[in-house]
Amino acid sequence: MDWMTRADDAILEFLLNEGNQPLVANPATVEANIDYKISHVRRRLRALLQGGLVEYYDEDRGLYQITDRGRAYLQGELDADDLEQ
Repeated sequence: MDWMTRADDAILEFLLNEGNQPLVANPATVEANIDYKISHVRRRLRALLQGGLVEYYDEDRGLYQITDRGRAYLQGELDADDLEQ
C-alpha cells in the first residue's frame, strides 16, 4: 500500500457515490466534494488511473469514473497490498 494515500479512498468513494451509481467527474468536481486541493486530486487521479482503479470516461474532457477494480477495492474484495501502481 506504499503508493496509496488517504485521498485515494476519498476520491474512490466520491466516484462510487452513495447509491452505488458511479459518477463521472473531472478533478475540479472531485475537489469540490472532498477535502483535498485540486493539485493533489489531479496527482492522485493519475496514480489511480495507472493502478486501474479509475478510468477515463472522456479523456478529452478530463472526466474520470471508477472501475470494477476500484469498486472491488472499496468493497474489501481487493487488498491494497495487491495493487500495483
